[in-house]
Amino acid sequence: MKALIVYAHPKQDSFNHAVLEAITQQLDQAGVEHRVIDLYAEGFQPCLTSEDWDEYEDTSCNTARIAPHVESVQWCDTLLFVYPTWWFGHPAILKGWLDRVLVPGVAFDMPSDDNPRISHTLKHITRLGVFTTCGASFWLTKAIGSPGKRILMRGLRALCHERARTTFAAHYRMDFSTPQTRARHLDRVRAKMGRLIGVPAGKPVDQAYPGKIGQTA
Repeated sequence: MKALIVYAHPKQDSFNHAVLEAITQQLDQAGVEHRVIDLYAEGFQPCLTSEDWDEYEDTSCNTARIAPHVESVQWCDTLLFVYPTWWFGHPAILKGWLDRVLVPGVAFDMPSDDNPRISHTLKHITRLGVFTTCGASFWLTKAIGSPGKRILMRGLRALCHERARTTFAAHYRMDFSTPQTRARHLDRVRAKMGRLIGVPAGKPVDQAYPGKIGQTA
C-alpha cells in the first residue's frame, strides 16, 4: 500500500494539521509507505497559465512543470485529501492542484477517433479519503449541495478503480468547536482511516488539538 496525502492549509497550528498528524500516525502504525504534499508550504502555484492551457491536451509536455506531483499520483494506490472547506468548496490552492495535476494523460484520456469516450487513467487508486473542516453546519452545507465533497467523492472517485473504497469525515461548525468535539473528531478520523486501510484504529495522539473557539479550521 502506498498513500499520498494532499494537504492544504496555510497554518501549521491549525486543526487541519492535527487531522494530518492523526492520519500520518495511523499510516505509520500500520507500516504504510506514504508521502505528504503540503501545498502551502511548497508554495504551489495553482493558476493555469496561458502556456499551461495551450499544452493542456498535449500529453507529451503537459506535465513538465508539475512532474513531481504527477509522479506521486501515479505512485500511490491510496489518495487522501486534508483541507478546510471555505465557501463550501476547496481552498483555491487545492482547486488549482486539481486543475494543474489531474490533466489528460494523468487522470483521464481525451476522446479520440478510436475511442469516442473519456478513458479513466486513475484505476490504480483503490482507496480515496477526504478529511475536511467546515465553518457551516452539516444541514447548511447539505442544502448548498456540498460542492467540495461532490467534486472529490463523485467526480474524482469516478476516475479511480471501479471498486475503490472511500471514506469522508468532516467537522462541521468549527467556529463553535470545543476541545471535546475536536477530540471526538480525531477519534472518528482514526477509525475511518483504520477501516479504509484495513487495520484497527491506532492509539490516540497524546493530546487533542486544544485550539480556540472561533478558529474555523
